[in-house]
Amino acid sequence: MKTSNAIGWFDIYVSDMNRAVTFYQSVLQQKLEPIGDPTGETRMMGFPTEMTAYGAGGALVKANHAGPGPGGTLVYFSVEDCAREESRVVPAGGKIVRPKFSIGEFGWVTLCEDTEGNLFGLSSMK
Repeated sequence: MKTSNAIGWFDIYVSDMNRAVTFYQSVLQQKLEPIGDPTGETRMMGFPTEMTAYGAGGALVKANHAGPGPGGTLVYFSVEDCAREESRVVPAGGKIVRPKFSIGEFGWVTLCEDTEGNLFGLSSMK
């Protein structure tokens, strides 16, 4: 039996794609790229993904069938030092929900809200 990570992909739903792309590119300092949708129903901008590496790939998605907002799922972006990305959240138009805090042997986390109202986390080992 093939083993894989529990998460294979994630979508972050947005209302304003340009605003959301600008926000995440500013905070993460990574370029998002268009992803084609074979159904033609959504517009997607993908986060940099190495499909053979540990972790999950994902995209910002503008769709008629789903919208942004806080909910029961929280995506954590792996970063080198979450304090650095945290410092970019407010200037990019987002909010800090909980500043960098220790999660013991598992490192550090910052909880944030993006320009679309989605909660997300930043996670690092330092």
